[in-house]
Amino acid sequence: MKKITLVFIAFIALINFTACSDDDGFTFTAKPDPEGIAFTNSTLETYNLTASNSANIAERFVWNAANFNVQTPVNYEVQGSSVETFESFSVIGVGTQTNQAVTVANMLALAKEVGLDNDPTTAEPNTGSVYFRVRAYVGADAGNVVEQLSEVLTISVTLPEEAEENLDLPKLFVVGNFLSLGGYGSDWTPADAVPLAASAEGNTDYEGFVFINSATPEFKFLPTNEAFDGDYGDTGADNGTFSGTIEQEGEVNAGTPDGTGGYYLVNVDTNALTYDLTETSWGVIGNATPTGWDSDTDMVYDSKTKIWSVTLDLTEQEAPNNGIKFRANDAWEINFGDTDADGTLEFNTDQNIGVPADGNYTITLDLSNPRQYKYSISKN
Repeated sequence: MKKITLVFIAFIALINFTACSDDDGFTFTAKPDPEGIAFTNSTLETYNLTASNSANIAERFVWNAANFNVQTPVNYEVQGSSVETFESFSVIGVGTQTNQAVTVANMLALAKEVGLDNDPTTAEPNTGSVYFRVRAYVGADAGNVVEQLSEVLTISVTLPEEAEENLDLPKLFVVGNFLSLGGYGSDWTPADAVPLAASAEGNTDYEGFVFINSATPEFKFLPTNEAFDGDYGDTGADNGTFSGTIEQEGEVNAGTPDGTGGYYLVNVDTNALTYDLTETSWGVIGNATPTGWDSDTDMVYDSKTKIWSVTLDLTEQEAPNNGIKFRANDAWEINFGDTDADGTLEFNTDQNIGVPADGNYTITLDLSNPRQYKYSISKN
């Protein structure tokens, strides 16, 4: 404790000294974490990219925190490149959080550098690789930066011919007083609003999962995430009311059915002018789990990564008749399976998810991208 105090005093003294002198500089030396930083999220085998979905999140990269043994925030810079050597690269995002969303547009830009395109005359889809890495650093200028680079993560991308079924789904956005505590951004900020997606182009049945982390939730629905023009609110008399119906004139801020926060499945129909919220907590169930089909093993939600996860022992089981499923609220009314075994989920299917071998696994459930829900099962 005395050593820390003395160092701190010396540090203050050094700052005071340098403030009076233009000739002396300040340099610190930090010791990087010897284990290094590394990506910790699972990725898909191949990412199918279409220009019409460019605004969608393709992946949220997650990595472990770097330790430079200094009392200053560590900055993280996610870099993307079309070449594995990173002779040139683009910066996807910079911040102090240990995760970063990467959009389809980000990956498309790199894919185009590789030479891929959506040429309809191409007999087979264009497939190639793009590359990502994380740079962790402390220090404000070139002379005092101490940095650490992760290993390069190789991502396979495919640019199939644009087709009708690949058109971007219409969106509706939820904005309110929960955005900050929910891990989305600033409260009542349209740009940080949470998207819901319609079932198809021209449909008005919007759906998505939203972490409404507020003791007294209030929110509205926006046609775009740019402004409040055309917003929908509840038809009730007081802010925070839940009536199940919405309007655009004379509306109040909507609320949840019981007036409290939680992780909700949100459904809105802007033609019928109705909305509904179902609070959910998630678990895994199946004959591959320790409790079989009798009960769930609960998952834990991380608002920073927007992912549910659990680590448990699984036994080898073959889909579609055996394995695991995801279900909400320890009941079968809302559950997910994987019909095509492609890493994407379908509501209330009778297809289970297989487990390749006995072992200890980490399972993740990502419901952050509306109607494009996915999961991962990684052996530890």
